[in-house]
Amino acid sequence: METHVIDHPLVAHKLTTLRDEATDSPTFRQLADELVTLLAYEATRDVRVVPVTVITPVSPAVGVKLASPKPLVVPILRAGLGMLDGMMRLLPTAEVGFLGMVRNEDTLEASTYAERLPDDLSGRQCYVLDPMLATGGTLAAAIKFLVDRGADHITAICLLAAPEGCARLEADLASVDVPVTIVTAAMDERLNEKGYIVPGLGDAGDRLYGVVG
Repeated sequence: METHVIDHPLVAHKLTTLRDEATDSPTFRQLADELVTLLAYEATRDVRVVPVTVITPVSPAVGVKLASPKPLVVPILRAGLGMLDGMMRLLPTAEVGFLGMVRNEDTLEASTYAERLPDDLSGRQCYVLDPMLATGGTLAAAIKFLVDRGADHITAICLLAAPEGCARLEADLASVDVPVTIVTAAMDERLNEKGYIVPGLGDAGDRLYGVVG
């Protein structure tokens, strides 16, 4: 597993405003959208392409286009939905699948409650969207789910990550024999006793969509 923390002043600037508890939901959604597009630019460096020749107004030119099968973007519900538009802006021809996972706040373990994905993901590159890599349980379960369906290359895009979550991913995915890359805007200090990232930015789902009882 590889982890890339994106060191860029625009990434840091947008993340700082996301962290601010005074940032309202509409502004939070807009900034998260913009930040994801910046992260997606780095995350797609290994997207598969094939050569293609086009005719310019002057002469033929050799370039590339996205290879088949198309990349699959998988937001983890519900907070991952807030990252989808920013990702699709960069990969508009990608296909989208959905994976609903919930973390038990007592055991911190993740379980799947909904999915809308192809049964066979053989040969597919998958881009998983999950704002917070905290304990790592949800993301590890999601990656295993996709690998079990045949995905052979997985990149996860997270707004924030914690060292404990990355360590758990390393351990849980030790037997996974496909490339896994984590792309994040920052590696924060630690988790608190409730499993939240410190300093973090709070609950990403609540800040995106409001508190749902």
